[in-house]
Amino acid sequence: MHPHHIAIIPDGNRRWAQEKGLKNSDGHTEGVRSLRTILDEAIAQGVTYLSAWGTSRDNVLKRSVNEVRFLFKLFLEHFNDLLTSETITKNQVRVRVIGEWRDYFPAKLKKTIDELQEKTKKFSRHHLTFLMAYDGRREMLAAINEARKISQPVNEKVLRKLMWTGELPPVDLVIRTGGEPHWSSGFMMWNTADAEFYFTRDLWPDFKEKQFAAALAEFEKRRRMGGG
Repeated sequence: MHPHHIAIIPDGNRRWAQEKGLKNSDGHTEGVRSLRTILDEAIAQGVTYLSAWGTSRDNVLKRSVNEVRFLFKLFLEHFNDLLTSETITKNQVRVRVIGEWRDYFPAKLKKTIDELQEKTKKFSRHHLTFLMAYDGRREMLAAINEARKISQPVNEKVLRKLMWTGELPPVDLVIRTGGEPHWSSGFMMWNTADAEFYFTRDLWPDFKEKQFAAALAEFEKRRRMGGG
């Protein structure tokens, strides 16, 4: 049985570019191509929810001005492509963008994201979520601050609804590429509490259909063993 919800930390774009003597921007561009490949493959495999970390808040605030400017340009192209994508419409994919992106993204990019979310908000067959300018610790803190305003007792169900990712189901499988098996910025910490973790040495631009199939196979193997 395939996972219902897969979350991806696509690490390794810059290292991929450096290993090939290319610019960081080339790695990011190739990384977007990998994301589109995996989206198509996830749909083909019947995965209902796919969530991907697009950029952390620190990425936006601490990387060089030129790199951030390029990322904004790349994101604009990416979301514009999704806005006119037959894959999105044909497969009824709802697109969400979660995080503090409204505080940092340029107006044109925010407008495109809003249009995409509005266009797809009634779709429900598949769900594609991007975490942009995201930090899981800040998500948890924001939820706790909202919970303090509620007069009733706060339980897990209430707190979950107050989180930015509250509409999403629990994550079944987390895939992290790049060969460095660690967590980052409390990535979807609540949603991943019971998830399986799959770490691979493949850098994200090299993560394609074959690598995705291997991750699914490992997930299914673990679940069979766990149920035995």
